[in-house]
Amino acid sequence: MLKNLKYTMASLAVLAALSACGGEQQAASAENTASAAASAGDTLQKIKDSGTIVLGYRESSIPFSYVADQPGQPVGYAHDLEMKIVDAVKKELGLPELKVRYNPITSQNRIPLTVNGTIDVECGSTTNNAERQKQVAFSVAFFEIGTRLMVGKGSDIKDFTDLKGKTVTTTAGTTSERLLKAYDESQKMGMNIISAKDHNEGFLMLQNGRAQAFMMDDVLLAGERAKSADPAKWEIVGKPMSFERYGCMLRKDDASFKTVVDNALTETYKSGEINTLYSKWFEQPIPPKGMNMQFPMSELVKSIIATPTDAAAE
Repeated sequence: MLKNLKYTMASLAVLAALSACGGEQQAASAENTASAAASAGDTLQKIKDSGTIVLGYRESSIPFSYVADQPGQPVGYAHDLEMKIVDAVKKELGLPELKVRYNPITSQNRIPLTVNGTIDVECGSTTNNAERQKQVAFSVAFFEIGTRLMVGKGSDIKDFTDLKGKTVTTTAGTTSERLLKAYDESQKMGMNIISAKDHNEGFLMLQNGRAQAFMMDDVLLAGERAKSADPAKWEIVGKPMSFERYGCMLRKDDASFKTVVDNALTETYKSGEINTLYSKWFEQPIPPKGMNMQFPMSELVKSIIATPTDAAAE
């Protein structure tokens, strides 16, 4: 009896919370209801129920999504595109006062946090590939890169074939980590591979001599180089091991939300505003130190803007 009474009282407490007016209790209850909608694959309903859209962001993926001057407030090229999505969701739901909540993510937890409904969409530097498509969905692509190496100027490492017996770092949980380990094993390179927690730590290992090369997406390498004390000391080398497309990540089997996301991006492409955003983040000084990526738009990026696609790079 006491046990049953305990469960009954707990149930009543939940119901009371769901019907409460105002305050933090109501917000928490709304989020619980919204998480159920996320589990059912209806992100728009989740957002409507909670009155909040939760954006995943990276803390050091320059210049896509990173923290510059204000803690917990991301900036960047991908973040600007993510805010285009927020505007589209506001319009779709008729919620001009929709709240935005930011949730930091890493390469290792970004997929689980998307799948379990913790975040609603993530636009950063996440590669769209066949393996990830089994767990999550992707928007149309907004960037395409090649995976290369960063080394000290004058290094004898000019390509991946020069990595035999070398210590190489890459970021944990990335496609670069998987590719590098597979290459090491298949080619019997005998590398010492160190997996860094993020891009910043990976570059730090290169700078302090713990590693002789840092493998990552070429544009992310350019970002790390640009923010260093002396960018001229570092160079990006090697024929790309792979070509990868970045897309915004969202939950699978949620066609209505994906349509809103894709439309927000393609409309930004069609209007030409994408060119202004690109120039802002890749060809002009950016916060926090006014560094310039000096990374003109490639033909690969021009192609996915002209013909939007959510397919992985081949």
